[in-house]
Amino acid sequence: MPWIELEGAVNVRDLGGLPAADGAETVPGRLVRSDNLQALSPADVARLVSGIGVRTVVDLRSPAEVRSEGPAPLDRVPEVQRAHYPVVAEGRGTNSVAEVLLSGREQDKSRYPDDPVCGRYLGYLENSPGNVVAAIRSIARSEGAVIVHCAAGKDRTGVVVALALSAVGVEPAVVIADYAATSERLVPVFERLCNSPTYASGLAGKPMESHLARPETMAAFLEQMDVRYGGVHRWLAANGFTDADLNLLRVKLAY
Repeated sequence: MPWIELEGAVNVRDLGGLPAADGAETVPGRLVRSDNLQALSPADVARLVSGIGVRTVVDLRSPAEVRSEGPAPLDRVPEVQRAHYPVVAEGRGTNSVAEVLLSGREQDKSRYPDDPVCGRYLGYLENSPGNVVAAIRSIARSEGAVIVHCAAGKDRTGVVVALALSAVGVEPAVVIADYAATSERLVPVFERLCNSPTYASGLAGKPMESHLARPETMAAFLEQMDVRYGGVHRWLAANGFTDADLNLLRVKLAY
């Protein structure tokens, strides 16, 4: 796994070198996934911008998280564009991050009783399809490298990345393995979030193990994409992702 070691983020990896359709591979330095980017050091910023060539940040956090956290270091870099596409719906009167991230548990269970986390992922598609598609379109259209992130870099980032990789023909087993790799960094991710005023209350009393990136969860999600929607391509097309967008994504990510 091509981890990118940074001082201010711990769940960061380059999604290059993955086998895709027709013998292609995903291109290194095009798509990076990450946990929260608020604590990046100047050296981290230099590595991402000058070393890797990041030109777009796709931020999947809710407006409540963004308000709580304030500007991030990459927001102050002129050549980096920020694309904010929340994939967790905020209800009226919802002000706290804990309310945003922990709401809808019963709906998660009802969508997929065998794995409520998979049910949560399906909820992103049901409640915020436009923003999910817009996030993937930003990946396709960015002129430089794209870094996609949320808080832990596991759930919201995991879904958007899984859809983008699947769309260019990366096999489910490879997508699942990438998703599950987050568990290798679970301890430092969990510690950072527990020490954050933004996220600590939402994690209080929850065992760290409950946040594991279980391969079975992503396997169930990809299976449900086929069962419910006829596959990733059909879901994307039904929500406005055009053939031109798909071609751009293929050119961007695979060779």
